Amino acid sequence: MKCEYEYGSLIGDAHESGGPRFITSNPARPSQKVGSYACADAAAVDRALGIARRAQRGWSEVPAIERAVLLLRLVEGVEKRADDLARAITLEQGKPLAEARGEVMKACAEARAMAARAFDAQGSLLSSPRPGYRIGVMRRPRGVIAAITPWNFPILTPMRKIAPALVFGNAVILKPSEFTPAAACLLASAARDVLPAGVFQLVLGQAETAAALVGGRGVDGITFTGSVATGRKIQVAAATSLAELSFELGGKNAAVIHDTDDLEETLDHVVGAAFMCAGQRCTAISRVLVQRGLYDRAQEALARKVGALVVGDGMGAGVQLGPLTHERHYESVQAMVQSGIDQGARVLAGAKRLSLPGLESGYFYAPTVLADVRPDMTVAREEIFGPVLSVLAYESLDEGLAILNDVDYGLTSAFFSNDARAVERFVNESQNGMLHVNHGTVPDNHAPFGGIKHSGVGAYSVGASAANFYTTEHTVYWNHR
Repeated sequence: MKCEYEYGSLIGDAHESGGPRFITSNPARPSQKVGSYACADAAAVDRALGIARRAQRGWSEVPAIERAVLLLRLVEGVEKRADDLARAITLEQGKPLAEARGEVMKACAEARAMAARAFDAQGSLLSSPRPGYRIGVMRRPRGVIAAITPWNFPILTPMRKIAPALVFGNAVILKPSEFTPAAACLLASAARDVLPAGVFQLVLGQAETAAALVGGRGVDGITFTGSVATGRKIQVAAATSLAELSFELGGKNAAVIHDTDDLEETLDHVVGAAFMCAGQRCTAISRVLVQRGLYDRAQEALARKVGALVVGDGMGAGVQLGPLTHERHYESVQAMVQSGIDQGARVLAGAKRLSLPGLESGYFYAPTVLADVRPDMTVAREEIFGPVLSVLAYESLDEGLAILNDVDYGLTSAFFSNDARAVERFVNESQNGMLHVNHGTVPDNHAPFGGIKHSGVGAYSVGASAANFYTTEHTVYWNHR
């Protein structure tokens, strides 16, 4: 049976269709095969690296502003394909169609913000203590970038890596997730219309393809978004080449509700940030830490709001949550929730598989709220990456901040309070890369994006600090005597 999407890797300026194939399915209807893709073997990856090395030399000589113009043309090509991209995302990943289209638009907005970095100063001058000397600090493109991206944001995460790579003068080879490659293939088609051959390439495959890429000769930098476990494997693989690393890893993000004039509005922020993409995003709120005086009201309201969310096929009208993306991940979420129940958590909403009419085999998991969660429970400490909220109570601000920080992750957090001193303590003490005050954990398009602790390695991936990964720094001394 012919699939809707049939692609091979883009190597140089040609799509390669040979080799073993892998199939993607619609998580709302697993029997529906969506895409058929040809795997790139180690030899194909090696060819792509050689082509990238040659192409990057010419691309680095193109003025940065001209590179930005070409990037903006690519963005225009992506926007023209927005409906097709959104459909591809929903069919393979599962999120609601409107949410998928919003992902496309955010990807384009972030790329435009990165294109503007071409107009920034690419160096500086320093004073020298030696008469007649001048010191300059300059930046050059890093070289060839390997980009490994996950299945939860099939266009946003690739664009988040491709845009800065291009604008700073690098060649980039993208390996998207084997669960959701269709959007990346449509992106490659748009890039082929705009960019010089070899500057952007796409290799399709599974773990073996990713291993060949990160361990290949000539990779100068590796940017990865995904799990901590996979990040560790890539770090080990990169040790031989000493390639520069930029990782966006997991999170165990918390919203701290310390005090509020409007609990309903506060919880609307929390629910929106927790259940977008069915909780399958690294910045999703997973824990709600509530001051004891608000705890009973908060858990009751959370159960009501979460129970009203509409779950279904992402292609359907009015759907707010789609399915989990694949069966293995569904089983992982289910097991994590069960571990919480076994350890004493109380179910306020969800905690079960949903069997929807006509979609009985879909990977639908009811949006879940667990109460009476203790800080030592697995559901309070480990990333679930699904539509699950754990609610914890605390007495004092000291205790709340201690619970907030007592996890291995440090990606993002939110704090709700009208107390200026409490807010200041949160801003100064929260051990997270991104901090939000009185709103959910939704980042803007031009601000640095990244985490600390087990949530990130290396430079952040959006904003001015991205230059620290995508370029190398050089100090130049002139003697004018």
